[in-house]
Amino acid sequence: MLKYGCLYCLYGNLCINLNFYPHTIFIYLCIERGKTLKKTFDGMYYKHQKGIRTVAIIAGISAGCHAFIQVITNSNSYDFNYPPSVYESYNSGETVRIGDSVFSKDGVKIRIVSQEKSLSICGDIIYSGITPLRYDIMGPFKYLPMQCRHRVSSLYHRLDGSLTVNGENIDFTGGTGYIEGDSGTSFPKSYMWIQCGDFIDCQDKACIMASAADIPFAGLHFCGCICVVYINGTEYRLATYLGAKVILCDENHIIIKQGKLRLEIEINTDDADTGHKLAAPEKGEMVREIYERIACGARFKFTRGGEVLFDKRSETTSFEYLN
Repeated sequence: MLKYGCLYCLYGNLCINLNFYPHTIFIYLCIERGKTLKKTFDGMYYKHQKGIRTVAIIAGISAGCHAFIQVITNSNSYDFNYPPSVYESYNSGETVRIGDSVFSKDGVKIRIVSQEKSLSICGDIIYSGITPLRYDIMGPFKYLPMQCRHRVSSLYHRLDGSLTVNGENIDFTGGTGYIEGDSGTSFPKSYMWIQCGDFIDCQDKACIMASAADIPFAGLHFCGCICVVYINGTEYRLATYLGAKVILCDENHIIIKQGKLRLEIEINTDDADTGHKLAAPEKGEMVREIYERIACGARFKFTRGGEVLFDKRSETTSFEYLN
C-alpha cells in the first residue's frame, strides 16, 4: 500500500506542478507504455579500481538487434558487438552472459580475443561485500514510463582477481568495485553523471554517485536528479522525488540541495582530455556517441546544515557530461 501511496502523491504533484489535468497524465502514461514495448536497450556497468588503475566494463543488448561489450581503461575504450543469440540474462538482468563472458554480482569472467581489432581482454575478478541501496534509486519514478531507468546494484565491494589487456596484467586484488545499470529507449538529451568510490586520505568505506538530466515527461521537460552519498554504512539519498534541487550543473561543478543536505562537487577536467568514446542508446539502438572520463580529479563536499559530513578529493572519479 505504501508504494502506491507514494505513486499517488507523485502523480498528484506532477499534475499540479506541470499544470496538467489528471486525465492528460493518464493518456500520456498509456501512450508511453505502448512505446516501451518497442525498441529498448538494457546494459550493466561494472567498474573496477585499484590505485591509479581503472577498468570499467559495460555489457548489454540493443533493441534485440545485437549484444555488446564495451571496455574502458585509463588509456582507451573498446567496443565489441555480438549476435543476440549469444546473449542471456538472468536474475532480473543482474546476471548477463555474452558468448564466453559472464557478468554478475558475484564477479566477472571476461574472454575477448579479437583478431580484427588486434585486441585481447581476459580475466576473472571475484566480488565480495556487495553493498546494495536501501531501496530503488528511481524511487516512485520506477512505476512510471521513463525514457531511461537507472539502477544501482552495488555502491561498494571488494575485488579479488586480475584482468589481462593485450598481455598486460592488471591486478585488482584489494581494490574496490561499483555496479549500476540502465534500461529504456534512449539516454537523456543532456545529462551529467559522476561516480567515485576511492578518496585520498579516506579510511571510511565511501561512495558517491550523482546524476542530473533533462527528463522528458508528458510533452514537457524538467531537470531531474538522483544522488547517493554512502559513508561507512550510512546512506544519504538526494533526489527529485524527495525534493532535491539542482543549483548548478556544468562541466566543472555540480551542486544539489535537499533541505539541510547539500552536495558540492568540483571536477578538474583537462581540456586536452575529452574522455574515451562509448556507444550509447538512441531509440533502443547503440548509435549515439558519448565520452567518459574514467579517472579524473574531483573534490566532494557534503554538508548537513553547517556540519561537514564529508570533504575529500579523488583522482579516480568517473565522469560524463553532455550538454
